[in-house]
Amino acid sequence: MRFYRLICGLIFGLSVWGAPLAIAQDSEPLASSGVTDSGYVIGVDDVIEVSLVGVADYRARVKVQADGTVLLPYVESVAAVDKTSLALSREIARRLVSAGYYVKPQVIVDIVSYTSRYVTVLGAVVSPGLVPVDRDYRLSEILARVGGTRANGADHVKLRRDNGEEMTLDLATLATGGDGTDPQVAPGDKIYVPDAEQFFIYGQVNAPGAYRVGSGMTVRQALARGGGLTPLGTEKRVKIFRNGAEVKGAGLESPVTPEDVVVVGERYF
Repeated sequence: MRFYRLICGLIFGLSVWGAPLAIAQDSEPLASSGVTDSGYVIGVDDVIEVSLVGVADYRARVKVQADGTVLLPYVESVAAVDKTSLALSREIARRLVSAGYYVKPQVIVDIVSYTSRYVTVLGAVVSPGLVPVDRDYRLSEILARVGGTRANGADHVKLRRDNGEEMTLDLATLATGGDGTDPQVAPGDKIYVPDAEQFFIYGQVNAPGAYRVGSGMTVRQALARGGGLTPLGTEKRVKIFRNGAEVKGAGLESPVTPEDVVVVGERYF
């Protein structure tokens, strides 16, 4: 009987206002559930879910309010903005212990919806749109997440920082270079892949039309890109028009630049 009374007294002493009591063995009072910190910093309009290990009744899915706080059972308003999920879980655990509701609670904070921190990806990519930045990403990783560039995309990408800084980066270098040539992105950055620059070819070629200008492209390569000469075409009657005027002295090894028009004439019989 004396042992029974001792146990009852201990439980009564740990209970406060009849609230649920959770006692986690062999853990630190302010520790979270062991979830690693992803590095994502919570912001306004993000949606999080808070739960306690072993307490089925404690689960709340809430949206971060404009003032940067979330409303949670027992602890009411808690500042969430600029905290990682791990830091917030520790703060909630501290509040629960301080208020006397739980002893050594194991708090889990899951981010359900990443809304506040994202980069904008536009242009000639497979899936343009907003990409949540839920960890540290490099530019090449963001491009991979949107499916890469389309066939009509340029061979470079433009990155505009939230502070106005701009840079143009070569896609091949991003894909094959090291971290020094593949910058990390930050929330608010804008990424744009322009359409590839084109030249136009018509006349006596098998596939007239508009084509992508390759790096160092020559007239000879442009003819090949246009499907080669027809039986009536001749390399001796190839002209280049640039900015509306004919390029004098152009030959098969002359460079082709964006918006050039290559015209192939007929041979004389």
